[in-house]
Amino acid sequence: MYSPTKIARTVKSITAKEIFKRIPAVKKQLWGGEFWTDGYFINTVGQRGNEESIRAYVQNQGRAKEYKQLHRDEQLSLFDS
Repeated sequence: MYSPTKIARTVKSITAKEIFKRIPAVKKQLWGGEFWTDGYFINTVGQRGNEESIRAYVQNQGRAKEYKQLHRDEQLSLFDS
């Protein structure tokens, strides 16, 4: 079994390395060359939680803010629409 901390660190590490490998210019455009912030959030899911509600929650993160898109060539997606 893996701790939630280990899982979060592993996912962040693998995704950052893959993005930097596919699009090296991204690292130069990031402040300090870091793709992820240091923090993360993990919580449990109750009786009303299911895959669909979690998917909707993740997809709606940051919708109220505007983010600058660095590259349009290879936009990575965690979920298919």
